[in-house]
Amino acid sequence: MTSSETNSARDTARHAGSPAADGSRRAAPSAAWEVLLPAVAAPARARGRSLQEALREAVRSGRLAPDTRLPSSRDLAADLGVSRGLVTEAYEQLTAEGYLRSGRGAGTWVGGAARAAPPRARDRAPRPAGDRAGFLPGTPDVSLFPRAAWAAAHRAVLTELPHGDLGYPDPRGLPRLRTALAALLARRRGVVADPERIVVLSGVSQAMAVFGFVLQARGIHEVGVEDPGSPQHAALYAAAGVRVVPLPLDGEGPALGRLRGSGVRCVVTTPAHQFPTGIACSARRRAELLDWVRSVDGFVLEDDYDGDFRYDRAPVGALQGLDPERVAYAGSVSKSLAPGLRLGWLLVPEALTEEVVERKRTMDLGHPTLDQAVFARFVERGDYDRQLRRCQRVYRERRDTLVAALDEHFPGVRVTGIAAGLHVIAALPARYGPEERFLARVAAAGVAVHPLTHYTHARTGCGEEEGVRLVLGYAHLPPTRIRAGVRLMAEAVAPR
Repeated sequence: MTSSETNSARDTARHAGSPAADGSRRAAPSAAWEVLLPAVAAPARARGRSLQEALREAVRSGRLAPDTRLPSSRDLAADLGVSRGLVTEAYEQLTAEGYLRSGRGAGTWVGGAARAAPPRARDRAPRPAGDRAGFLPGTPDVSLFPRAAWAAAHRAVLTELPHGDLGYPDPRGLPRLRTALAALLARRRGVVADPERIVVLSGVSQAMAVFGFVLQARGIHEVGVEDPGSPQHAALYAAAGVRVVPLPLDGEGPALGRLRGSGVRCVVTTPAHQFPTGIACSARRRAELLDWVRSVDGFVLEDDYDGDFRYDRAPVGALQGLDPERVAYAGSVSKSLAPGLRLGWLLVPEALTEEVVERKRTMDLGHPTLDQAVFARFVERGDYDRQLRRCQRVYRERRDTLVAALDEHFPGVRVTGIAAGLHVIAALPARYGPEERFLARVAAAGVAVHPLTHYTHARTGCGEEEGVRLVLGYAHLPPTRIRAGVRLMAEAVAPR
């Protein structure tokens, strides 16, 4: 045993029976000072600070428990091979901070104020479901993110961005981005786009939350939502104090009879490609919907979540272009670039503009300016158009692959909805039902799917005579995994 180890053992034995403040007896663990050894290896100028931080962390983590008596400054300095003054300074500093306590002639003890450090931060981001294949909808292929082009735009923006633009931004967004978005949306989606009425937000979810708060402040406490529709709507609007009213669909869009009798004055809709049924709102229904909203002096929030992705023809223009004073238009880059960017927009009727801007300002003082400037340059230089074309090619191929695999492995399947977006509806023949058994077998095979009933608000469900109707996402899966996943589903539900 070395002389240092002998001294440490002697000190531990000497204090083993010393009483704690509450009368209990605790001993310092054998050679507890070893947790401090890495600190004394630091350069001389940083050694005192390193020793304090190592001792502080030992208390926080629980390695030095509350009411543990520490060696004297003289003994610990000898054990560590440092000056006594360094240890004394560390003890005094941590005593002042509350980590240690001491008294004249009573020694130095670990205090009770500190608690063990919490576990490391957990990652609670959504992850792909399904051990072997996951067909959950709404997920883009983030491996298509244009890293090189985005990095180039980022470098250029850091070079050219005025210092003033790094201050608190206009809560509507950078004028440069709002101008670029106005031109982009007018060209690609047929909206009536005034840069002064575009608000940059962190995605469509925030757009809906802001919209809900504005409605609630105006005394509007109910909003109609499509049924089936996005499961997030109820929680988003409830947070704003607004109740959702499920509105059924027919083959042309929201059913007008139920809408007129609902008493609501505002409705959220996905007219270009309804989620999740995949239908497109007919021209007649669009006109009827606008006639209704004018008659009740209300508003429509158009969620154009995947309007750029139409594979059999040019996308139908946005509903907002027909009446920009009654229709608010929301979109984002979540499907075209990556949801992790948290970047979207809301084009607002003039009557709501100032209220929406003020609500955005009180929420977060505006969107990060650097991200806005990078995306503005990305749009201005045509990089965003190139990215959309690339995604369209890839997603169209994957949709075709999924449809072909379904035809092969599930004879009699009907794929419904328009050729668009990032998902399909697959209606399987009745022999594959009941739905509950189908889903259980598929899940046991390691394949994640959602039935259409997962998205219904009123929970009317599908009868067994209708078989199984699945909402299958495909954009995030390469063709080989799509084919393998469909084969696994078919094998899981094959007659036994």
